[in-house]
Amino acid sequence: MAIQFLICMNRQGKVRLAKWYKDFSHEEKYKLNVDVHRLISSREHRQHSNFVEFQNNKLVYKRYAGLFFIAGIDLEDNELLCLSSIHLLVEILDQYFENVCELDLVFNFYKVYSCLDEMFLAGELQETSKSVILNRLATVDALE
Repeated sequence: MAIQFLICMNRQGKVRLAKWYKDFSHEEKYKLNVDVHRLISSREHRQHSNFVEFQNNKLVYKRYAGLFFIAGIDLEDNELLCLSSIHLLVEILDQYFENVCELDLVFNFYKVYSCLDEMFLAGELQETSKSVILNRLATVDALE
């Protein structure tokens, strides 16, 4: 499974986290953010799945409170694996920040990117153990 991008945005479409594993220009990133928000926010979440085909990709998303976590993957990649990876990321952020909220993502973005870097390498899932990732993050925090 190769994630092309991972975006976290609120219901108004403000991007709170964006990690690009494929080369996109600034214009493409902006257009992608707008189009993804328009598509995701207009879906009825109780009646539709968390997967949708989008351009030449597949979007896998999950809404937690007021935030959408969205991953763009290839059409042939496993959606359930990506969905569970998103859930694992949210669980790690929740334990790391002790009940994470949108403001934690905004004001501690460098820590959030550290969490992402511990889980994913070049868009590939590298570590799935919550305890290993949290221990690594605690070690880095102890060095600061």
